[in-house]
Amino acid sequence: MNIMKILMTLFLFSFIASVQAEGLMMARTKQNFPEAMLKLQETIRSFNYEVSRVQRIDIGLTKSGYATDKYRIVFFGTEKEIALISEKYPHLIPFVPWKIAIFAEQEDTLLISADPMQFADKKHPAADKILLKWKKDIGKFMNILRKSE
Repeated sequence: MNIMKILMTLFLFSFIASVQAEGLMMARTKQNFPEAMLKLQETIRSFNYEVSRVQRIDIGLTKSGYATDKYRIVFFGTEKEIALISEKYPHLIPFVPWKIAIFAEQEDTLLISADPMQFADKKHPAADKILLKWKKDIGKFMNILRKSE
């Protein structure tokens, strides 16, 4: 087992397994990967978020023998919210900017994100408001992609 395969396995495990199944938000669209990827980024921007980067993680998968070149993580947020989280709620810093994984599965495209509310803490109601906003917006993103078939 090569090092890239180990790193990819650990990354995917930590991204998905660190949250319980009910802590995931998921959507499937009939759009092909390039169309869904474009629609996701347009939708994120239409909600006044910035797409901070798109990370390819398929390179390690293809080197390990997996037949995919359609697997990305889209990082997004607003400068104001990320600055506020960083300044006042350092326990949330590892989770910003927020992420949505997008990948092709045969003819469909899947989107997966952790549910931001799993990090809610009654000691930080202002932070919880931001997390709830993110959850609602991610749900809207996914509904838009589901209907864009």
